[in-house]
Amino acid sequence: MKSSMQSKLDQLTLRLAELNQLLSQPDITSNIDQYRRFTREHAELTPVVEQYALWRQASDDEQTALDLVADPSMRDFAEDEVREARGRMTTLEGDLQKMLLPKDPNDDRNIFLEIRAGTGGEESALFAGALLRMYMRYAERHRWQIEQISESASDLGGYKEVIVRLVGQGAYSRLKFESGGHRVQRVPETEAQGRIHTSACTVAVMPEADEVAEVQINPADLRIDTFRASGAGGQHINKTDSAVRVTHLPTGIVVECQDDRSQHKNKERALKVLAARIMDKQYQEQHAKEAATRKSLIGSGDRSERIRTYNFPQGRMTDHRINLTLYKLDAIMDGDLDELIGALASEHQAEQLAALGEGA
Repeated sequence: MKSSMQSKLDQLTLRLAELNQLLSQPDITSNIDQYRRFTREHAELTPVVEQYALWRQASDDEQTALDLVADPSMRDFAEDEVREARGRMTTLEGDLQKMLLPKDPNDDRNIFLEIRAGTGGEESALFAGALLRMYMRYAERHRWQIEQISESASDLGGYKEVIVRLVGQGAYSRLKFESGGHRVQRVPETEAQGRIHTSACTVAVMPEADEVAEVQINPADLRIDTFRASGAGGQHINKTDSAVRVTHLPTGIVVECQDDRSQHKNKERALKVLAARIMDKQYQEQHAKEAATRKSLIGSGDRSERIRTYNFPQGRMTDHRINLTLYKLDAIMDGDLDELIGALASEHQAEQLAALGEGA
């Protein structure tokens, strides 16, 4: 194990001992925010320190066995013990490296999922609807809450644009690699000649901001317009200006929300989406700077970048970032995304480990 890594683990071991002492104080709950911060840190450090203790035990076992190698009567036994201890150390060191990787602070957040039709006209809008169903089925499998924020329906039942909020543990960590261009190759229902068409949609996955203030939105920077909603909704929908359009003047970001009859609720939802978009824009700009010096294997995160192709005639899905092809398209479109998401996460982790090795 590298000395820098061992030094870091020694520091974490001392910190855990300090937290144990702090959390044993009788008045620790007098400051509830501090108590929660300490307990969260304690929960994060405990598995790392426990794993490090196992590595140190294996290291001690190796040294004990090496001391016995000089004894001819114990040599064979001692050499077996050395190999076994070193094998354990290698495995444990690999586990510890992964545990020490920097965590994305947004991983536990809820998300806003935006899907927009791109090239391909009505077929693209229908594919946007298919992608929405895929993600909603995935959310249902994980028992997440689904809240539709806004939609712009197409004539044949697809979506020009749709935004949903997904509420669930680790939602962002699971779906953050979905942002980008999604291409579909299939025979449209409207195609009489049976020709395969190619169309595309863009997907944006944005972590939900804890509150609008988190991204420092100045009310003076907002222009809020109300208007009459369009689409289904009965008599009420055309009688009141319940729809809301919020424009963030510095960035030009515009959010519309008209799904609720209440103007107040539409405004509240629009501000939440706006906060997420601004935070996502800041992240994308920061990510672009980092990618300029080191390109991530998971891709640039550019929304225009084609990340995946869904080929219906061949029943396959190909993720171009990691060269993964799966021949189970029906299952994937029904929300079976765990294998794909696991492969993307593993590749990202491998890339982080490579960067850690270069920086050591």
